[in-house]
Amino acid sequence: MFLAFDYGLKRTGVAVGNRLTRTATPQTTIAAEGDARFVQIAQRLQEWQPDALVVGVPCHPDGTPHENTARALKFARQLRGRHGLPVFEVDERYSTTEAHSLGAKDADAASACIILEQFLRSLP
Repeated sequence: MFLAFDYGLKRTGVAVGNRLTRTATPQTTIAAEGDARFVQIAQRLQEWQPDALVVGVPCHPDGTPHENTARALKFARQLRGRHGLPVFEVDERYSTTEAHSLGAKDADAASACIILEQFLRSLP
């Protein structure tokens, strides 16, 4: 079982999925910042009991990092430190664009699904 996050400054998309089906399901997006965000994440971890976490890391189209790249990597480090679970970082370029093109009502949660399914497809 995996829990994935599409990190944003004010909203963090969440999805849950598993290795067996290699599919993800969107969850309610977390609309919180700072410690309030981590309280809600802890609740999700308690509910789903994942084996590992996945964090989308944005980059410019050419793969170079930008301001949000550093923020997402910091978020991944915070998750590792707070929860002691493995955290996998996934290139999330275009996941939000794809979510919008699919007509997602909650683009953050849909983006988290796209990120998680991309990760699940990469597993042996």
